[in-house]
Amino acid sequence: MPTAIKTNTLLRPFICGLVAAALSACGGSDYDTPSPPATQTPAPEPTPQPTTPNKFVLGLLPDTQGGTDAQGQAHVAMHPMSEVLKHQAGKGVNMVIALGDLTDKGSTVEFDEWMSVARQYREQGIEFLPVMGNHETSYAYTVQWIDNMREFIPEDAVHMPGYEWVNYYVVRDNVLVIGLAYYNLPIAFQWIKDTVLSLEDQIEHIVVASHDGLIGAKYGQTREQIVDGTKDDGWVYDVQPQIRQFFAEHDVIYVQGHEHQYQRSLITAKTTLTTLPSGSTPTGGNYKMGAYTQIMAGNASYKGYEYRYGERELVQMVVAQKNATYDKGSEHFDVNSSLLTFTGPRVDYQSYAAPHTAKSNNADQQFSANWYLMDKFSRSNNRCETMIYPNSIHHDTRPVLVFQTQYLTTDCYAEDGTFARLIGGSNDTFNRTDTRTRSMSYTPGISRAESLMDLTRLAYQWLFIAHESWTPNLNSPLRVIPDDAEDELLIPETTIDLKEHVTLSWLDKTTDTATDRLIISGTQNQTGRYQSAYGAPKDIQSENGLPMSHTDGSHKPPVALPTSAKQSWDISNAKADSYVVQFTGPDNLQTDKLILATVQDGQWQPLATADCVIEQSWHADWLTSMPARGAGCENQPLVGIDKTYGNRWWAVLNADVELALINR
Repeated sequence: MPTAIKTNTLLRPFICGLVAAALSACGGSDYDTPSPPATQTPAPEPTPQPTTPNKFVLGLLPDTQGGTDAQGQAHVAMHPMSEVLKHQAGKGVNMVIALGDLTDKGSTVEFDEWMSVARQYREQGIEFLPVMGNHETSYAYTVQWIDNMREFIPEDAVHMPGYEWVNYYVVRDNVLVIGLAYYNLPIAFQWIKDTVLSLEDQIEHIVVASHDGLIGAKYGQTREQIVDGTKDDGWVYDVQPQIRQFFAEHDVIYVQGHEHQYQRSLITAKTTLTTLPSGSTPTGGNYKMGAYTQIMAGNASYKGYEYRYGERELVQMVVAQKNATYDKGSEHFDVNSSLLTFTGPRVDYQSYAAPHTAKSNNADQQFSANWYLMDKFSRSNNRCETMIYPNSIHHDTRPVLVFQTQYLTTDCYAEDGTFARLIGGSNDTFNRTDTRTRSMSYTPGISRAESLMDLTRLAYQWLFIAHESWTPNLNSPLRVIPDDAEDELLIPETTIDLKEHVTLSWLDKTTDTATDRLIISGTQNQTGRYQSAYGAPKDIQSENGLPMSHTDGSHKPPVALPTSAKQSWDISNAKADSYVVQFTGPDNLQTDKLILATVQDGQWQPLATADCVIEQSWHADWLTSMPARGAGCENQPLVGIDKTYGNRWWAVLNADVELALINR
């Protein structure tokens, strides 16, 4: 509106009436200037309140085959399945992924049994996302699958054209969940890429679920369809590297069943020896390692498998492995229940196990699972990460950039300018597992391999590391052995020491913190357990590993564990090896008004009281020889501040932790 309005005297009352709400008065000459509106005190703007992101909890249901009774009728393992779903319902799960092999023979009886258990929990509001296993694709018709599973597949699922009801996806909050049938990962890869790229503005997390995967413990498409595959058959061969690359770039969490054992590992986009620890750059910020997480969800059936072939160390780094076969020294099966909890950019993972000896659905075989926490991680999308190897590496082994046994990282930056790094400690507590000997053969003219040497080449090209001084194989200097007499390739039994996937992740500050929050994860998942290939317990402190499991051709020797190692599968109260974190806050914060803190029972509490904080720079010998502190400080973590660098704090810790600076 102009500042002066030219009016006719006769029209003035009319105009005054129209603009009375905006002008304080009308009058004066023909060239009036309206008076400004009356001054009013504006209502105070409401203080923005931090929004709490939704929490989406995803449960993993492993294979539930129950075997065949005396009358030849196959069944679902209803007792383990019921215990898994009861556990997950108690943990507040929103959706359960049934990871294939729901049935043993795909019969109507089995589908009815499975649905009778699942419906109890669907009626409580839990969604299901079932995927086909090989026991469905082999023993059931497509129409049977659709008729039985249609009520469980979400109505809003988006189906892959040509593979409707077989491959499909849903989006829940900021999580994309893709379900694939057995052997369908390579077939669906282009559809997966198109889906991810079309939804990338809506999602922060991607879970791909199928019955099997590229890299197995007993199976795996790389071994079955490439190394041991058919000549000129490229359906896996042509896309396997691209799948690894795409999944790594998009931080996919890949979950599967099929193996009847539990395993968590990182699958690399390149090779393990060229997948370097991550950190940050001045121009690009934090970056990840170039690998994706693969989870074999374990077992909910009446059978268990041994660990065959072992770590495919060319592209795989195993950080958790547990099986129980109820055979050859193993005194039970395991039932497994795993949960992925997504909260904004954060994901928390817990995997639980319970022993059982049930072998049928008979009433006398029913059991109540005694669950314990056996694996976990917490991380965000903004993170740095590294693989910490066990200190059992032979002293003559070259580091080749990645064989880091110390808790050492480069700086990792938060959005507010806070940065952190690990600056000390040794991985002295780790788990160990054996594998069994297996073999592979070839048929000239049919197999991809035309000779025994050709099969050996494929094994080293796709699965294992050929041992050389510049590419050491920590699992055995002879990972595969051509057996000329039998004209087959042996993958000998060996002993594998597990690694730690340690992550430093950042989350935004809260009203209770003065800085962004740091999550350190991956330090306390192993306690010094040793098991045979069949899951039988062994003693890592007194028993040798298998022959030819060390890089010098000997066995891995027994390990002298620290006194903090509890040698238990239950990690709920496990202690990590002591490590040191350095935490540097922004320069614009006043050091004397802050203290380094952690979350305890949902509340931020100082790691150590102010009078117990040492005002000195970190000294490496304090890991083994604690410096003098005041009375009453001996039971508090060792915490210090190096004021030479402003808000530079350090602490000696023995567990995964969430840290921030808070006001005193």
